[in-house]
Amino acid sequence: MKVGAGMKHRSKLLWVLAFTLVAAAALYQRMTGPTWPVRGSTVVAGFEVKYRLPRSQEGARDAEIALALPDRSVGGYVRMRRTPSHDEWRREPLERRGDLLIARIPHQPPAGKIMYQIFLEAGADPVPLTREPVVMRYKGEVPLFILLPHVILMFVAMLFSTRCGLEALARGPALDRLALWTVITLCAGGLILGPIVQKLAFGALWTGWPFGKDLTDNKTLAAALMWILALWRLRKRPENVGWPLAAAIVLMAVYLIPHSLLGSELDYTKMPQS
Repeated sequence: MKVGAGMKHRSKLLWVLAFTLVAAAALYQRMTGPTWPVRGSTVVAGFEVKYRLPRSQEGARDAEIALALPDRSVGGYVRMRRTPSHDEWRREPLERRGDLLIARIPHQPPAGKIMYQIFLEAGADPVPLTREPVVMRYKGEVPLFILLPHVILMFVAMLFSTRCGLEALARGPALDRLALWTVITLCAGGLILGPIVQKLAFGALWTGWPFGKDLTDNKTLAAALMWILALWRLRKRPENVGWPLAAAIVLMAVYLIPHSLLGSELDYTKMPQS
């Protein structure tokens, strides 16, 4: 009885540890990815201006960036161009709406990108909010009933994978079951729902190997193949605990790679200029 209670307590501790590791990895991946907004502040005409500059826009609408600046004597403009392209930089004045200055970045087709840089003017030289332009990528709308299961399944797959790796280190008895659930959730979330999300957001089901260099597609495929191999080796010989441990390390490593890095991108150099 005491042995069984001890095993349950150990299992709970390993689940808590696995959840903590996965949650930390998810937060790191999100905050270091190319879609995380650029945040900061600057001082213009004696006012501190805090900004949040988006790097991703969903849906068929322009992106609007609001800056709280009640001094009506302060104006500004946004400088932008499509990327990659041969476009010239163009300027658009910021729109005043009460205490807000609004920058409008025009809508682009899915996977289209625009570089933009906002400048504020208060009678002197224009003050840029950022030293370098910010790149925003546009994407189509993905219904929540597809996006939510994809996100949940990918998180659960990471959780099962990490828990299985800890089980391998502890030489526990639940390796086969944890490995099986890792493969099921990873394939469902990454190889089935993942391409559907990709198609809706960027117009292509698969842009990884052998058709492209999309890092999200490629890392998902590599991790899934590694886990399928690990499950096969484990079922062939239950003593092969090194395989699920290696697969868990591989999945954690690829999970830490920022999401959407080297993702779908329209090449405007091959399209008519606008």
